[in-house]
Amino acid sequence: MNRIKEVLEEKGIKQVWLAEQLGKSFNTVNGYVQNRAQPSLEVLFKIATILKVEPKELIIEVNKN
Repeated sequence: MNRIKEVLEEKGIKQVWLAEQLGKSFNTVNGYVQNRAQPSLEVLFKIATILKVEPKELIIEVNKN
């Protein structure tokens, strides 16, 4: 799970802009934002760089009990 949607909303950034910056389709980025697909680590780090956040800010920690 990721927090890309939340970070985009916090920063007032649109998915279309992020898709352009990544060189990916809107549908691909929308899949990440809706948590239907997860970006590779390489793409996650690129998203973090573009959004000027730490990569860990884009990840939701899942507790295993």
